[in-house]
Amino acid sequence: MNELVLLGDEALALGALHSGVSGCFGYPGTPSTEILEYLVDNFERASGPVAQWCANEKTAYESALGVSFAGKRAIVTMKHVGLNVAADPFMNSSLCQIKGGLICVVADDPSMHSSQGEQDTRYYADFAMVPLFEPINQQEAYEMVAEAFEISERLHVPVIMRMVTRLSHSRAPVHPVANIRSQNDLEKGSPADWMLLPALARKNYLKMISKQEELVSWSCGYERTHLTLNPKRTDIAIITSGLGHNYFEENRSDYTALCADKGLPSVLRIAALPLPLEHIRAIAQTAQTILVIEEGMPFIERQLRGLVPSHNQIIGKFTGHLPRTGELNPDLVRTALGLPAHHSVSASFNPADLPGRPPQLCKGCPHHDSYSALNAAVELLNKKEGKVSTVVTADIGCYSLGATNPLKAIETIVCMGASIGMARGASLAGYKYAFGVIGDSTFYHSGLTGIVDAVSTKTPVTIIILDNSIVAMTGCQPTMLPSSQLEKVLLGLGIEREHLRVIETKPGTVEENTRILVEEAEYRGPSVIIMVRECLEAFRLRKKKDAITNG
Repeated sequence: MNELVLLGDEALALGALHSGVSGCFGYPGTPSTEILEYLVDNFERASGPVAQWCANEKTAYESALGVSFAGKRAIVTMKHVGLNVAADPFMNSSLCQIKGGLICVVADDPSMHSSQGEQDTRYYADFAMVPLFEPINQQEAYEMVAEAFEISERLHVPVIMRMVTRLSHSRAPVHPVANIRSQNDLEKGSPADWMLLPALARKNYLKMISKQEELVSWSCGYERTHLTLNPKRTDIAIITSGLGHNYFEENRSDYTALCADKGLPSVLRIAALPLPLEHIRAIAQTAQTILVIEEGMPFIERQLRGLVPSHNQIIGKFTGHLPRTGELNPDLVRTALGLPAHHSVSASFNPADLPGRPPQLCKGCPHHDSYSALNAAVELLNKKEGKVSTVVTADIGCYSLGATNPLKAIETIVCMGASIGMARGASLAGYKYAFGVIGDSTFYHSGLTGIVDAVSTKTPVTIIILDNSIVAMTGCQPTMLPSSQLEKVLLGLGIEREHLRVIETKPGTVEENTRILVEEAEYRGPSVIIMVRECLEAFRLRKKKDAITNG
């Protein structure tokens, strides 16, 4: 095939297609979204392998498990915090004897460009005792998929591929393979390998423990993990992983010049987990100090302290040689290597000198009118009580921007679905009026169970579902069920018909919507208000698609 210029996410998706994947599932979350978008487009346009968005990461992972049990290869995609949602099936699947290869692709987000934390997925791989692959460029993202499927099927374990924002969202040439692998035949796994009843799970856990020695041996022999020893450099050695290796390579020529008299120190690039213990012990014998350059949390740096002799000094993020938070870059690594800083006009530029420009809702966004009504309702309720008697909890999505000026309408943002549970807790703690704000997609993702809790305890909360018909923040993916189904779902969960209000949100309805919000807040039980208007960006995309379809 010809050379292609692809995002890291797209390269990985193409690698899955060329490796015989049969089922692809996920939930949108930056920076992972483009992986499944590429696969869904291939599914819809070219009748390729099944690729579907799911209600949340847990259901996506479970769908992939079903494909694997059937003997076929599966991939499931999510962002780093999405693995928290999928943790139950993920952790338990490590005790299943995986049949068809199963890859869980997780995109981490150092610097929290679009996330509420810098969580590092490598800790999950270590926790579950499963392999993790960490590509450093788009070509590796493409090629590693086949290698990950192979080790998953050979050792019957789920495998993680860890992406990060800079790799997911940057483009580079990719050279696809000439031979595309066909899909696996349909062949179920053994029930005893897949039923985690205690008696069977105990046996499977012993099997998993017994695989660890082979996994460590494999990681030491993995061709992308490179060890170069220089016994003459006893002062320092370097261990890199992920994009940290790229940043080291960008400084290699200058560092070589700096080390001209003694030569480059020993260098170990770790491309996969579990840690290659043989290589680590070998490099520890060459030098007193080991510098660890890794993107994300100080995972390897922490592990080394229990793996190498106590006389070795481990330096990196814990010691301040590299920053503990945020993304790495070539200049930060340059400093850690002892190289002089680059002197340029850009080096003296301080972003803090620029005026602040926080993200804002799109002009004309329906959420602006919804929050205007909510702010007015909160003001009326607090005035009526003569004190602050309201709590407004919210969720992850475009409507998170209601936290900033000029709206400042919400008080909490924690995780998907937390708004409903937190509103309920605040109500039980003593606040008279508790509002929980959630989007239509987030409601299907994690909000249903919160409604069940509120209904079962008759807790006085007012849940506001901002229904803009789409998963807007991640690029307008479809909501799992259409807006027309929301009422049926809520009534089925036990919300009373008279306290389920569906209203249109627009500038001309703010006053009336304020009245309805106040009215439902006074009800001493759970109520739901669905505020409806299509996302403007989704509207534009829909009209464009209709125009293309109609010629």
